[in-house]
Amino acid sequence: MQTIRGRLTAWYSVALALTLAAFAAVLYLDRRSASYQDLDRSIQSEASLTAGMLAESYRARGVLVRPDSAGHAVLIPDLSALLEAVPEFLVITARDGSLLFASSDARALTFQKVEQLRELASAPISGRASGTVQLGADGPTIRYAVHYVSDAGPQFGAILAGANVRSAEVGPAQLLSTFALILPLGLMAALLMGTWIANRALTAVDQIITEVREITDGRSLHRRLAVPVVKDELGRLVQTLNQMLTRLERNFAALRRFTADASHELKTPLTVLRAGVERAITTPGLAQETLVTLEETLQEIKRMAELVDALLMLARADEGIAPLHREPVDLRSIVTEVQETGELLAEEAGVTMEVATPAEPVIVSVDASRIRQLILNLVTNAVKYTPVGGSVRMQLGPANGRVALSVADTGIGIAPGDLPHIFDRFWRADSARTRTGERPGAGLGLAICKWIAEAHGGQIDVVSRPGRGTTFTVVLPSAQR
Repeated sequence: MQTIRGRLTAWYSVALALTLAAFAAVLYLDRRSASYQDLDRSIQSEASLTAGMLAESYRARGVLVRPDSAGHAVLIPDLSALLEAVPEFLVITARDGSLLFASSDARALTFQKVEQLRELASAPISGRASGTVQLGADGPTIRYAVHYVSDAGPQFGAILAGANVRSAEVGPAQLLSTFALILPLGLMAALLMGTWIANRALTAVDQIITEVREITDGRSLHRRLAVPVVKDELGRLVQTLNQMLTRLERNFAALRRFTADASHELKTPLTVLRAGVERAITTPGLAQETLVTLEETLQEIKRMAELVDALLMLARADEGIAPLHREPVDLRSIVTEVQETGELLAEEAGVTMEVATPAEPVIVSVDASRIRQLILNLVTNAVKYTPVGGSVRMQLGPANGRVALSVADTGIGIAPGDLPHIFDRFWRADSARTRTGERPGAGLGLAICKWIAEAHGGQIDVVSRPGRGTTFTVVLPSAQR
């Protein structure tokens, strides 16, 4: 189970199933015990009633035992007929252990089984005995009670009354069968009830998850979760999350302010440094080594100034104070402007540049300078990461009612593990992390591209295969939308 909802439903169903099973087992054992107790009382009563009948008949008639045709002592016919009404097994023995009477159920047994009953009836010397015995290997299991006869004359020894335990098992077995039928229905009801309870209990959790998911970046940290009226565990969780969001918002705001202030403060000294180095380069009579050093310093100052401008722009974007000056623009004109710069870069790098635009105008409502910056960043990256002899293709056209601009190259590509991070700030692939490497950079260009695309209500996607090239696609809303 991958969800709390599923685990709660499973636990509830298992708990209910175990409860029903335990209840069924206890009820079965109780019913079985009660059935055996009723059976014991019944056979005890039959034995006592038979002893009472014998005593009463003895007082009335005196002689209750006569020899039969074979010379064996048996009960007189009238008394035997009367005792035939006693159900199940009834055996009466003489004082010497011989058999005086056996009921019809007892007579239906084999000789060995009847002998087993007679021996049980002959065992006690006085009082009562009871127990359970199986008659033979394949015979019935009976519950019996032996009653010693003392007031029906010297001929009588004991009375054994017994009953098949199957009669005591019928009720509990039926009860068990009923529970076996009810248990699946109970489990189904438990699953439905458990699902309903879990859904009801976790609805507030789902709402919290939805609200937290909507707080996707530093620009939405001002939002807070709705605090439930009931101050239970979920209420305390929401309060804790809101406190965490407050701390995060405060920290993000401080970080943005620091970035913006530091970038702003660095612009002036960098401008002064750049002007001083440019002035020094124009000084006549400089040694070649000094001139090379000044040129390298100027390049680093320019790179530093670009980095500061990028940081300042992103900091202002995070603060929401980087407005876009939108106006309807034919996107083909911006692509043409970028094409000129891109062709110069491609020529220096030994790369061919191709541009495809539609014949009809592509009107979009955008900030032209920002879109130009976005396209130029993509083209610059494409040229930078394409080896000599490769190609870069820029294509503009409609796409499902929107406008799509793609920049594809045949360069080194991006590893699958790097793709999720390419729009992160200051992130660069391992092969190009240094500023002074073969492909220098600060790792902010794609972050700026992503912000520009999203600020215009669009998106930017990338598809790449190592060694096969990379394609960036920017989709923007058209002016007609």
